[in-house]
Amino acid sequence: MTLTPDGYRKRATDLEVGRTLAAMPAAVIEGPKGCGKTWTGRNFARSEVLFDHDLNARRSVSLVPGLVLEGEEPRLLDEWQLAPEVWNQVRHASDEGRRTGRYILTGSTAPTDDITRHSGAGRIARVRMRPMSLLETGESTGEVSLAALLEGTAVGARRPDAGFRDVLEALCRGGWPRLLGRSTTEAELFLDNYVAELCRTDVRSVDGVARDPGGVARLVASIARNVATTASFSKLAAETAGDRPLNRTTASEYLRSLERLFIVEDAPAWRTHLRSRAILQSSPKRHFVDPSLAVSALGATPDRLLADLEAFGFLFESLVVRDLRIYSQASQASVYHYRDSDKLEVDVIVEARDGRWLAAEVKLGGDEGIKQAARSLLRLRTKVDDSRMPAPSKLLIITAAGYGYDRPDGTTVLPLTALGT
Repeated sequence: MTLTPDGYRKRATDLEVGRTLAAMPAAVIEGPKGCGKTWTGRNFARSEVLFDHDLNARRSVSLVPGLVLEGEEPRLLDEWQLAPEVWNQVRHASDEGRRTGRYILTGSTAPTDDITRHSGAGRIARVRMRPMSLLETGESTGEVSLAALLEGTAVGARRPDAGFRDVLEALCRGGWPRLLGRSTTEAELFLDNYVAELCRTDVRSVDGVARDPGGVARLVASIARNVATTASFSKLAAETAGDRPLNRTTASEYLRSLERLFIVEDAPAWRTHLRSRAILQSSPKRHFVDPSLAVSALGATPDRLLADLEAFGFLFESLVVRDLRIYSQASQASVYHYRDSDKLEVDVIVEARDGRWLAAEVKLGGDEGIKQAARSLLRLRTKVDDSRMPAPSKLLIITAAGYGYDRPDGTTVLPLTALGT
């Protein structure tokens, strides 16, 4: 956790935002409501327009085109999708003078294609923002960097102060900036209202199509029950309770809306080259952008999850995926999962643009769990065709607590609370 002299809490996306503004006329910071986009935009901007607070500004976009763009640059256009005409105005203005770092747009909804049908290619670049990682909230030491792991650097990490219970509470609270320093009770109230508002009004705001709030809530609960699994649309729909269970088509439409709100962010399957004839499975793994949303949808608490370690294990995997996605951005890497027809599954694959990759199994801890994870990782290493792919930089076993160390078999144990960018 690092604060700038003016009190801004540094984010992992700062590096990407800075790089984007140095290279492009405009940057769009996209992510779910409440993840800190406005704070980050303000940290880079010299002037601002807050469309969600300023009705007059929204009206002026169509009445006096270009007026809201006037101001010291970089100029922040916060929640720009509330005044969608501004997209083309920024696009045209970006061609004037060919200057970089002119505009910062933030948005909590991915707009429909017809709004951005005129491409921003070469003018506007997108930066994905998520709730805060454990490094950003101060619950990870960041002693071991993901960038170093992708280089194959040896690992030796002290036992972090944060223990098993600390990780559990951080998972339930989530990485929402407004919840920093708040109690578990306050976090539960915030998250319950967040999920309720999401189901009641936010889903409708995506495209103006009326949705059944009860149906959306049942789907959210179904996703929560299947977090970190490859549950199909049909399975998600079938598990929605109520008088009118959702059909597959409706579940798919609702899920697309949740994705456009940056609430659901599935992990795609890894496509690689294998030595064997095993068939790679293509189903994505279900994840929320932050596992605290699943906790809220399930009505769970830290004590209830302690009594159900299987459920905690799936949610902990989702927490690991969230943090690895955040750390991967700085290394221009992507996060996947692996599953094949030989029933081999590996929880996480991180692959950099240059082909370097690492694999990770997620375990709460315990000797048997670590041994099982090591077997899966070593099996994967023998399956990947190293004549067409580089050898893995690391084979990680990510735990909830404990020390970080390289094992004699070539795998590495690392607590999530020691990991950083």
